Amino acid sequence: MSVSDSSTKKPAGKMSLMQHLGELRTRILWSAAAIAAASAVSFWFAEDLIQVLIRPYGGLLQVIEPTEGFAVFLRVGLTGGLALASPLLIYQVISFVSPGLTRRERRVLMGVVPGALLLYTAGAAFAWFLMIPAATDFLSRFMADIFEVHWTSRAFVRFVLSITLWIGVAFEMPLVLMFLAWLGAVTPQKLLRGWRFAVVIIAIVAAAITPTIDPFNMLLVMAPLFALYLFSIVLTVFPYRARQRKLV
Repeated sequence: MSVSDSSTKKPAGKMSLMQHLGELRTRILWSAAAIAAASAVSFWFAEDLIQVLIRPYGGLLQVIEPTEGFAVFLRVGLTGGLALASPLLIYQVISFVSPGLTRRERRVLMGVVPGALLLYTAGAAFAWFLMIPAATDFLSRFMADIFEVHWTSRAFVRFVLSITLWIGVAFEMPLVLMFLAWLGAVTPQKLLRGWRFAVVIIAIVAAAITPTIDPFNMLLVMAPLFALYLFSIVLTVFPYRARQRKLV
């Protein structure tokens, strides 16, 4: 190989802007194909999924618009497709960003992703088995001598899916605080001293995502979130100590 050829050769592991864009295009196409395939499977079982989602209601739901039933069918099918495709979507994101990360950052990422999935699953399970039945029972009995309960399919399915989503997201708090501790934005000592402020923030979040106004359901959300906050203080010790060792 000539000297001029060797001088123009790109370093190993380096990619041009066009190569990055081509890689991004490939990842997006694979993600779209995964969503399409998973949605096809989800639509096949959409009727069964709807039966599961309306189980807390305990009866048939109203349809008051011509396209409402079909809209619910589409919502459940697409949501199920995204859920089924999510592992492959996460893999595509990791595969795209990992070449630009250090070995240590890749190890951290490999530990964070399973933890995030586990915490979200725990939050979704909490919402489904505890939060939604309690909320449904309260709302269906609220002022029963005045209101006759005939919920629509669109409203109730959206209600169930939104609670499951936001409770699952709220359960990601330990990872968020660990990441902030890794950046040096928080320390275990600050989090421990600020527990009263954390209670206020958790109460605001619980009030925002709790579908009812009764104290029982609000406390039902606040209790695990505060427990996760205390657990987060323990978890932030590890990135805090690692950061301290690096500064020495």
